[in-house]
Amino acid sequence: MQSLNYEDQELWSRWKEWKDPQAGDDLIRRYMPLVTYHVGRIAVGLPKSVHKDDLVSLGMLGLYDALEKFDPGRDLKFDTYASFRIRGAIIDGLRKEDWLPRTSREKTKKVEAAIEKLEQRYLRNVSPSEIAAELGMTEQDVVTTINEGFFANLLSIDEKLHDHEDGENVQVMIRDDKTSTPEEKMIKDELISQLSEKISELSEKEQLVISLFYKEELTLTEIGQILNLSTSRISQIHSKALYKLKHLLDKVVQ
Repeated sequence: MQSLNYEDQELWSRWKEWKDPQAGDDLIRRYMPLVTYHVGRIAVGLPKSVHKDDLVSLGMLGLYDALEKFDPGRDLKFDTYASFRIRGAIIDGLRKEDWLPRTSREKTKKVEAAIEKLEQRYLRNVSPSEIAAELGMTEQDVVTTINEGFFANLLSIDEKLHDHEDGENVQVMIRDDKTSTPEEKMIKDELISQLSEKISELSEKEQLVISLFYKEELTLTEIGQILNLSTSRISQIHSKALYKLKHLLDKVVQ
């Protein structure tokens, strides 16, 4: 059983046994930073048309769901359990609401068509600057469009691997990895292997940003402070790294 201090035990007892509204409010306020944290991380890959307030609302639904279903007697920290629920609620909400506007989807298809055309022409991977020249776009616009498409691919992978007949997504429930189907494990292992190989081809700075953001779970601002670079510059490095990884994910979701 996880150790809780007296105040935590009292709050959870009042909430679980009597559904005390005040206890519920206190717990929500205490764990609200989890929602802010996950909203900040997910928002990095989304277009400006997606408002953070909407993501916060989705995250709050996940937090409340976690409060409803969490068992304080289990050997599991609430922070860990709630993080699954919050992130899952946000991603489910994005998928259902079709977060990418039609104009952005059309632009993504346009960029992808240009990439395919240029790769057939040059028989190699092409750079954002080459794509921008082909389409008459700015390089930053190309990178932003690819970044949005990258996140859409992640949602697609998540939907294929984790949706179940009972209607609940694995992202919002604690699950033993041993219950994975052979197909899921094979796809996951292959994806990890290919991603590791592809990440090793990134520049040293791109690898560092990817590692600090996804492994160490630092924010772009915190990474900028470590590398003595502006947050916008770190965002550019992050986006370009995702662009280089995009081709791999395209193959996975086909």
